[in-house]
Amino acid sequence: MTDYPEIASPARTQAILNKYHLRAKKSLGQNFLIDLNILHKIIETAGLTKNDNVIEIGPGIGGLTEQLAKVSGKVLAFEIDENLLPVLADTLYQYDNVEIINEDILKANLPKIIDQKFSANQPVKVVGNLPYYITTPIVMNLLASNVSFESITVMMQKEVAERLTSKPNNKSYGSLSVIIQQSCDVEVSFIVPKTAFIPQPAVDSAIVKISKKNISGDQPFNSKRFAAFVRGCFMHRRKTLRNNLQGFFGKTADTKSIILQGLTDLAIKPEWRPEQLSVSQFISLTNKYHELGILR
Repeated sequence: MTDYPEIASPARTQAILNKYHLRAKKSLGQNFLIDLNILHKIIETAGLTKNDNVIEIGPGIGGLTEQLAKVSGKVLAFEIDENLLPVLADTLYQYDNVEIINEDILKANLPKIIDQKFSANQPVKVVGNLPYYITTPIVMNLLASNVSFESITVMMQKEVAERLTSKPNNKSYGSLSVIIQQSCDVEVSFIVPKTAFIPQPAVDSAIVKISKKNISGDQPFNSKRFAAFVRGCFMHRRKTLRNNLQGFFGKTADTKSIILQGLTDLAIKPEWRPEQLSVSQFISLTNKYHELGILR
């Protein structure tokens, strides 16, 4: 192999940007990571081995992709910006275990692609530097994709990471916290300062690792209805739980009576705010209203 500096080194990154007259596209949330130590920590957090297949989201010019290729079996990197395809063909030509897919990860048929591109019975892990503006849709889409990912290790805006991992009675605790934590273990592995990128974003980032829980105990009767119900409970954070539930279910006399019955049966006070309820309480309340016939 040609002895180039690693792609994410500041000098090599700048050389690549100059060679291809590249500017980060704000519309696609592009920022290029130029700290190799952070890349190595991402790889360590993901716990990759040569037996792992990896899906990368947003390879950019290939800085993280290169590190993934060195330690994993095969890398499928989804890049939506077709202008970066010739750049990636150049920067990653040494790695025969990398395939670039010019497709929006939100529109990709992941089960089909994984079945076609990866060897069966090998772990599939997701690693990526997510665009800030679509972080939540990407994470939710991955979890709803019917793919049994062993783990999802992604960089996102620090504020979003705090929402994913927040606990009850915190300002950052909301519907996203509840929906994710219902089925997954989520942890912030470390913080990435904005100075680690060019161009610098306005805020710091965080590396978050998401793994499916070994679930025991009560579960929602339906995961999609659970998610919709939780969002309804947090519709207006300043309102009480009872008011939000009336906004979600309706305000007829019968409905109000059923709403109050569900809360009473579970010893949840109607005047509580939604952020006071634990994940398990949201699960119980979902199933209670299903049992009472107003959540189907």
